[in-house]
Amino acid sequence: MSRGIYIVANDKVMESSIALIASIRLYNCQVPVFLIPFDDNYLQVAAALSSLYGVQLYPNLGFVEQFTREIGQIFDRNFLALPNKMRKLCAWFGPLDEFLYIDTDIIVFEDIAANLNKLSEVDFFCCDYHHLGEKLRNVFSPIVKEKHIFTDSELQDVFNSGFWASRKATISESQMYEVLRECSQHREYFDFTQNVTDQPILNYLILKLIPKRCNLVKASETEPGSWAGSKHFQERDYVLYDKGKRLKYLHWAGIPIKSGSPYWKLWKYYRYLHEKKPNLMQRIFRLIQQ
Repeated sequence: MSRGIYIVANDKVMESSIALIASIRLYNCQVPVFLIPFDDNYLQVAAALSSLYGVQLYPNLGFVEQFTREIGQIFDRNFLALPNKMRKLCAWFGPLDEFLYIDTDIIVFEDIAANLNKLSEVDFFCCDYHHLGEKLRNVFSPIVKEKHIFTDSELQDVFNSGFWASRKATISESQMYEVLRECSQHREYFDFTQNVTDQPILNYLILKLIPKRCNLVKASETEPGSWAGSKHFQERDYVLYDKGKRLKYLHWAGIPIKSGSPYWKLWKYYRYLHEKKPNLMQRIFRLIQQ
């Protein structure tokens, strides 16, 4: 059985991709990591991640292109803000039997692949507090609750789409396309007011198709947080703690990663963990090239 991690990236997110993979490799230098290209501009990031950290390219790029065309046929042009974000769903049809999907605006603080052991109990898991902080915001509109599309208990399982895990055989290609077509007929179900794309659709898919699921933060009342907008985390030796408990990961969801951002110095540490920081002239040259 193969286990590993998927990311979606292109050259535009080169810097954050390097920081993420550097943090993963710090705690596990062997776990397979596959890059699903966000678009055709991925050659530089693929080359850098391959040479630095042994990241592999998703082996069936033809399927990724076919899936993208299918998304374009299922959804009206104005339905999804960034249709290529849906490419993360290709994780169910890749080479890994059990997998984590991780957004590139994340760094991890442990052997994150070890969490895949939870898949011996469930078919899907996430690890965030969206259900408490955001509730249905950026996922579903009030109509979903009013029409009883899902039960109140099911709606407690909404999650952020930047960190989650499942296994290859859990959703078939035909099931996925059927539910995506269902989504395309009911735009009123979803909250796209903040220009999210994949998160509402992925939540609908999971609630419809995977009943055996869990959220790791519900294991106890003292599980640590993960959002970079939380200012109370304490740093020790380049690791963050929430009231004494070590974070699994930190996610800059909705927050640009740049000078002045929360935990900026920590992010820079992981970004340059295996590289020298560029001097001023090198930074100017990089900006000119972009």
